[in-house]
Amino acid sequence: MYGLLWRALPGSWLVRLMLLIVLLAAVFMLLMQVVFPWVATLMPYNDVAV
Repeated sequence: MYGLLWRALPGSWLVRLMLLIVLLAAVFMLLMQVVFPWVATLMPYNDVAV
């Protein structure tokens, strides 16, 4: 899978490395801003009663 991604990116290895870092950062930010907060609302441990 990673090899397919590496071969799909254009440019030399330095350009590919920079693009890969940008793509990973974008996926990380998407997960932290959208996906994880949405999933947290569905988790049962938010309803705590003592």
